[in-house]
Amino acid sequence: MEFADHVQALIKNDGFFSPSNPVYIARSPGRLDLMGGNDDYTGGLVFESTIREATYAAAQLRTDQLIVLKNQTASEAGWQGDVTTSFAELSDEATVRNYANSSPAIRWTAYVLGTLFYLQKKFPEQIDTGIQIYMESTVPLNRGVSSSAAIEVSVMKAAAAAYGIDLSGIELALACQWVENVIAESACGIMDQIAVVAGKEGFILPLVCQPCIPEPLIQLPKELQIWGIDSGVSHQVSGIEYEAARAAAFMGYKMICDQEQIAVTVDDRSEIERYTDERWNGYLANLSPSLFHEKYEANLPDSVNSSKYLAKHGFHVDPYTPLKEGVVYHIRANTRYAVEENYRVQLFSELSKGASLAPSKRSFQLMGELMYQSHYAYTECGLGAKATDFIVDLFRKEGIAKGIYGAKITGGGAGGTVAILAEKSASAVVHRVFDLYAQSGMGDPYLFEGSSDGADAFGILEISG
Repeated sequence: MEFADHVQALIKNDGFFSPSNPVYIARSPGRLDLMGGNDDYTGGLVFESTIREATYAAAQLRTDQLIVLKNQTASEAGWQGDVTTSFAELSDEATVRNYANSSPAIRWTAYVLGTLFYLQKKFPEQIDTGIQIYMESTVPLNRGVSSSAAIEVSVMKAAAAAYGIDLSGIELALACQWVENVIAESACGIMDQIAVVAGKEGFILPLVCQPCIPEPLIQLPKELQIWGIDSGVSHQVSGIEYEAARAAAFMGYKMICDQEQIAVTVDDRSEIERYTDERWNGYLANLSPSLFHEKYEANLPDSVNSSKYLAKHGFHVDPYTPLKEGVVYHIRANTRYAVEENYRVQLFSELSKGASLAPSKRSFQLMGELMYQSHYAYTECGLGAKATDFIVDLFRKEGIAKGIYGAKITGGGAGGTVAILAEKSASAVVHRVFDLYAQSGMGDPYLFEGSSDGADAFGILEISG
């Protein structure tokens, strides 16, 4: 493994790692939303694949209290790749956030120092010395393929192993989501973290995000393959489009609860702050599409501003998307998306299971149609982008006759990556569409092909000097 060779060089030649203590290596891939992707925070089902690209982290304990970070990828991107601090300087959540936000060049440390702060907070008796961490990544940044989750999970798993802490599965994913929400202050759900933790090469992970209920892995029919095309248009979970869409869904949820005179209260059982209620448990996904259309949709406004909403409904029930003056919140479309997308993903999941046992072009076509519906729903939510629309249209024109079944924008939308479902034999078509998009000048694209094991399947590689 090339990364292990780099670590050996850091032990023997560079002096970054000491030859007297073991080094622990973890690996976490990025992920691609085949379906779902923006209904995680409303408790929906998501359908996640891992990608080949990944982040590696190597950790070694020190004899002092220093935290020494070396991020090769950050250095190559022109940021500050070598950072030294200490646990004493990271005394509370605000201090960690302020440190990471002190310069754009070290903003990436929020995901790394956040994981170390979490370990210190959760396992104080075992975090009794400093640590040295080296990182490399091939996961493109801000492209909707969970580059931040790949950093958090690989660093958390490697650092935990160095301290003798076994973190895996849901516990590891929830810990990393806490870092993303509280330290990085990005309003993400749990799907990114659990996908890159629990995914396996060649399989799809269905996940009910309430808050984190993985279902058995599904292997797609052998006739099909997933690709992803990064549009080259930057996506950011902290961007206003995503925040406004997410906030609007929670505003719609509160309006529905108020219509039914159902109290919405803080869920004291959740480590990650959230609100709940006695009927839907805080999740719009638990509201059926038929009931939503029959009783609630017509009563929701198309859009509203924050002051008008707060005057009538009292408070906002999503701690991670504070309402902002001057932003128009599209309530009806985003609430409808949360309800309908969960239903679409459930259908897609069941079709996938059935198609694995009895493959049929009709099943494949229905799966593709659900992807196209999901793509359009992003546009209704204000999360579309010209570049991703252009890519989807190119694949739709190729059509079923060329082995192309469906395509859709992924993740938080507003740019980022398009997922494609097609026959394996359509590889040449996918590459041709990729070339057409590259020639359009709309963005600098990247093609994702294949998958790889998640962090738990990879495990921990221990290297001794």
